[in-house]
Amino acid sequence: MQASSEHNRGPQPIEQVMAKHQLKNHDLVAASPHPISHKMVARACKGRQLTPHSQHRILDALNATGHGPFTLADLFNYGPHTRKSSPDACA
Repeated sequence: MQASSEHNRGPQPIEQVMAKHQLKNHDLVAASPHPISHKMVARACKGRQLTPHSQHRILDALNATGHGPFTLADLFNYGPHTRKSSPDACA
């Protein structure tokens, strides 16, 4: 069964961040203070939509490698942290 396109967000910024710092999926799994899997990291990089809870676990793992601090907006281009206020919103 193929996943719907609404759950596939395309390559994510986390992929470039990891490449820049020469990090592999295993580096995040090993550094993580929470249980995460290699598959979870691979899905994050490929753009498979993760739950906010999983996004935070990936963020914590990346920051635990000592190359941070990063925010969710640095790693993912979807989710509530990327919503921009509407132009009609009060300032």
